[in-house]
Amino acid sequence: MTTVLTHKDFAAERATWCPGCGDFAVLRSLQEACVQLDLAPHRVVVVSGIGCSGKLTSYMGTYGFHTHHGRTLPVATGIKLANRALTVIAAAGDGDAYGIGLNHLIHAIRRDIDLTYVVMDNGVYGNTKGQTSPTTAAGVRTPSSPLGAVDEPVHPLRLALAAGATYLAQGSSGDPAHLTRLVAGGIAHRGFALINVISPCPTYDRVRTYAWWRERLRNIDADAGHNAADPRRAWEIVSQRDTEVVGLVYHAPGRPLDERLPGFAASPLADETLAPDLDRVRRILDQEYAL
Repeated sequence: MTTVLTHKDFAAERATWCPGCGDFAVLRSLQEACVQLDLAPHRVVVVSGIGCSGKLTSYMGTYGFHTHHGRTLPVATGIKLANRALTVIAAAGDGDAYGIGLNHLIHAIRRDIDLTYVVMDNGVYGNTKGQTSPTTAAGVRTPSSPLGAVDEPVHPLRLALAAGATYLAQGSSGDPAHLTRLVAGGIAHRGFALINVISPCPTYDRVRTYAWWRERLRNIDADAGHNAADPRRAWEIVSQRDTEVVGLVYHAPGRPLDERLPGFAASPLADETLAPDLDRVRRILDQEYAL
């Protein structure tokens, strides 16, 4: 008998973010994407770091790993290489992903690890009362920076494309249906997928609200001339309008690391015979003693 899954099969405990937090929509989009792809909950692992976004693993009815701040991608990489049959999704906030974890993002992209990275970008450190984050635009005021941010922000889409991303998209919590399609596409992609999500913080950012973003965002997927396979088009988008667009920015065939590792067994590490080959050990020792 075939069982039809719904998003409730991917739900765990009730989410407790602040009312209106954009992360609610990200959670629902992840759940809906897993349903659309007909994934089994026990074959999915969600890895998260510290911050408001880090709570997401507690709300997904899958396996989860809540790790240190900025270390989401190394842990997710280890899980994927240990068992390639698993669908691995990493979830982080903009501080986690583009601050302390930025170096890991660059290397995950260049290795093209077969996992999906969903970043909830609200432009503030919401879990620690609204400090400016790596993506806070210059001049934006927060509770801890009443005179406005002075640093130039990180541009995640530009950085990811420069590092060689093979699936790059930006969505919005204000459009969960569109976000679900982007997330599902990233999970289905064989290689590293980055989906940056504009996820407003209603508690510590009273300026960049859902209404504020709706007036400024444009869906490039609706453009007749947009071709996500065109790298020149992708560069044009990220260099000129990266904070004003949502949609699939770039998509190219992946080159997953696990396919390029020499001698890397396809079976999960748990199925490998880890007992030492005693005859081989003796031969190695005999050679050493002979020297």
